[in-house]
Amino acid sequence: MRPRACDLIVGRWGARFLGRTMPCSIGSGGMTETKTEGDGGTPVGQFRFMGSGYRPDRIKRPWPGRGVMHIRPIGPRDIWSDDPKDPSYNQPKIGRDDPFSHETLRRADRMYDLFIITDFNWPNAVAGQGSAIFVHFWKQPRRPTAGCIAFARKDLLWIVKRWRPESQMIVQS
Repeated sequence: MRPRACDLIVGRWGARFLGRTMPCSIGSGGMTETKTEGDGGTPVGQFRFMGSGYRPDRIKRPWPGRGVMHIRPIGPRDIWSDDPKDPSYNQPKIGRDDPFSHETLRRADRMYDLFIITDFNWPNAVAGQGSAIFVHFWKQPRRPTAGCIAFARKDLLWIVKRWRPESQMIVQS
């Protein structure tokens, strides 16, 4: 597929969207065409934004009205399963005492004050092929992620306010 002006193009050192270039972070394992759970890689491919979460105590709703994707506030017990043995692998759950490996969505740092869920291995996850690839705020400029794509706060907010239903994220190596 040939990228369109409305697509977010992500490369190793930056991203382009609607004519604007901005820095971003990718996984510590670099770009990969064969993503597996825990490899730290950012998968190469085309992805849609499927939904998002945000912390209402730290950020106001990132876009007004219905927006172009489902957005929901996250609470203190919201988690995301990243354990291939979990029957709810790669799905949101509630309960910090969950016996399976998971990621806490309401974090002390600001990384997930806003996060976007892509359709990489979601919603019909194949165990072991890598859990969710989120787009979220970075901890520090260009600090590697566990495989997700991270942006400066101002840049990610700029992106979500301009996202269109036909837009896609294209990750290129």
